[in-house]
Amino acid sequence: MVNEAVAPTLVECFSGLSDPRKPINQDHKFIDILVIGVCAVICGANGFSGMAAFGRAKEAWFRTFLELPNGIPSHDTFGNVFARLKPRAFQACFLRWVQGLTTQVEGEVVPLDGKRLRRSHDRSQGRAAIELVSAWASRQRLTLGQVKVEADSNEITAVPELLKVLALAGCIVTLDAIHTQKETVEVIVAQEADYVIALKGNHPKLLAAVTELCNAVREDRTANIPFETVQTVDGEHGRIETRRYWQIAAPDYLPEREAWRKWQTVGMVEATRELKGQTTTEQRYYLSSLPVGVARFADAVRTHWSIENSCHWILDVVFREDDSRVRNGYAAENLGLLRRLALSLLQQEQSRKVGIELKRLIAGWDESYLLKVLNGKVINI
Repeated sequence: MVNEAVAPTLVECFSGLSDPRKPINQDHKFIDILVIGVCAVICGANGFSGMAAFGRAKEAWFRTFLELPNGIPSHDTFGNVFARLKPRAFQACFLRWVQGLTTQVEGEVVPLDGKRLRRSHDRSQGRAAIELVSAWASRQRLTLGQVKVEADSNEITAVPELLKVLALAGCIVTLDAIHTQKETVEVIVAQEADYVIALKGNHPKLLAAVTELCNAVREDRTANIPFETVQTVDGEHGRIETRRYWQIAAPDYLPEREAWRKWQTVGMVEATRELKGQTTTEQRYYLSSLPVGVARFADAVRTHWSIENSCHWILDVVFREDDSRVRNGYAAENLGLLRRLALSLLQQEQSRKVGIELKRLIAGWDESYLLKVLNGKVINI
């Protein structure tokens, strides 16, 4: 639920940004460019030409609250501004907007994951496609923030950078095995959050010990080690998937027991899939700061995939993110943040029980609905 008393307007969120252009190039007001850009992406624009076209189509409406001293900016102007705008500053405005939209939800599962913008590469300049790491509030269906993976680095260093700027107290952070790093766990705990992180072969001794513990518990070869287990069964389109979860108190004898901050339990998920007469089974293992309580552990494991299904997949299919060839300056990173802002706002708006693609179309047709998507207001008018 949004607190209307403190939720800032779109213009208020952007008011602290500095215009990255030289004064001689400021024919169009900076705030006008940003507001039109955000509204255009919500309503179906997937690039700078679309922003300019949307602005021209809605010029009369925009003039009711924007100055537009020289009309609607061209697509080159939109591209130039977003290529020059420093992403850190833009991210700060995004976080302010998010904080106005969200309420603290105890136990909110927050998956973090990276996504490559596949066509943002530039072979002529020797630049690889950029990768963005995002944090996703699963219950509120809201992107909490993003950070770019630097060209000479990887996701391992990007994740702690993102975690440090997020308000995560009381949340459960979930991460893939590549991020099962002591430094990352330190940041999560410092943010007063819990964690459920996958464990794979990048920690071979620990994985072997956890695997043996889980097998011993499953085969009833242990005593006085608290644990819980639960089973779920899902099926559709001829597929039956059975998942059994074990969550076990971590014994002191496990390797590096004291090195992982707040580590309390280990977990195992055994997933059995039956499809067209064939059965496959796999086991996955986890470290967690949660106490034994298998329902919360199972929910966190299942919910981790929501960032793929409810965020990344929609960005590709509806917002055509992987088709975007934007690559100049900071433009690809800033446009990625705009898409995530637009998706979050569209998912927060619940009065129309339709998909995201249709919501974008309705917002483009109906200014009153666009205002609903924008939390009821763009500017104080």
